[in-house]
Amino acid sequence: MSQPVDLKRRSYWLKTMHEWHWISSALCLIGVLLFSVTGITLNHSSQIEAKPVVVTLKATLPADLIARIKPEPGEAEAALPGVVSDWISEAMDVRVGSRPGEWSESEVYISMPRAGGDAWMSIDRASGEVEYERTDRGWIAWLNDLHKGRNTGAVWNWFIDVFAIACIVFALTGFVLLQLHSRQRPLTWPMVGLGLMVMLLIAILFIH
Repeated sequence: MSQPVDLKRRSYWLKTMHEWHWISSALCLIGVLLFSVTGITLNHSSQIEAKPVVVTLKATLPADLIARIKPEPGEAEAALPGVVSDWISEAMDVRVGSRPGEWSESEVYISMPRAGGDAWMSIDRASGEVEYERTDRGWIAWLNDLHKGRNTGAVWNWFIDVFAIACIVFALTGFVLLQLHSRQRPLTWPMVGLGLMVMLLIAILFIH
């Protein structure tokens, strides 16, 4: 009587693991391709030439807005007033938003890092002169920053966390499927052990 029960239990787990495995693999497919390709480009970043494109814009704040660029008392960092950031957005097509600026007696400096490049803005508090510079390092740099989660925002960072969990589910269900099929496939565990040993030997012998 125990053998049919064992077979039924094995059939249940086999079916369940297959379902979880294909669902997690479907969720991970595009992400795995993206992170695999960008892993290669990151590993060879010194060999991939990029020609940064720099864009510089200049404008001058109206007199009534110059008086508004004042930080709160005792604060070295503060966001620009809404009316100032709105004017910059309309006049220069640059979204400053609520990014904090570094306030000094002479200027406001705002760092605006972005995936695949960089940007900054400075505002002369006396004359109201606004200078903005944006550097674009190309789409490969942009993809590399997606891989690293560098300057990509909170939503993309959440996606990386969810994607990592899906990959863990994919790997663990694959491990269980290996266990369930290992009787019919004698090379299963030697191949798993080989994969582990190759990684360890490279790490021990060639990483200094």
